[in-house]
Amino acid sequence: MDSSELRIGDAEREQTMAALRENFAQGRLTHEELDERLDRTLAAKTARDLAQVTADLPGQQPAYREQASPYAPPADPYGMGDWRAAMHAHRNQMRAVHHDHREMHRAARQAWRDGMRMHGPMRGPMRRGYGPHPLVPVLFVLMVLGLIFGGFGVFKALLVVWLGALLFSLVRRRFHHRG
Repeated sequence: MDSSELRIGDAEREQTMAALRENFAQGRLTHEELDERLDRTLAAKTARDLAQVTADLPGQQPAYREQASPYAPPADPYGMGDWRAAMHAHRNQMRAVHHDHREMHRAARQAWRDGMRMHGPMRGPMRRGYGPHPLVPVLFVLMVLGLIFGGFGVFKALLVVWLGALLFSLVRRRFHHRG
């Protein structure tokens, strides 16, 4: 009996339907052609019927491939060649993304180093544009000393000046970052 006349099972039909969907996704089939071929695949009874459904599509092997020897395993029994090619392409794409990511960080570090050469070392919260104005901590110390030694009246006056300096510092920082 010819192997193309052997009856097929659901696994072969599903494999052919997956191939048809892939060809549709790649633009080789229209929606109507896909529906018609899926119907023919579901109605197929033999391997020859399935082969006719995908005969004009590239890269499709008949579902009834004969093996060289009945004891030799098939070369690619589960269609893993396409999967391996896809994984290889994915790995290469991820390497490119990681490379771009590393280059972006390298460029950012270099820009930071160049800024350090131009403006000198700026460390901690007192870097340029960050933190309160230098007068704010001095006013805070004076306010505490005024409360201890001068009474509540001096404290209130220094509190108002300190809050004003703190507010001015916050406003200056906001407008400094926008410009």
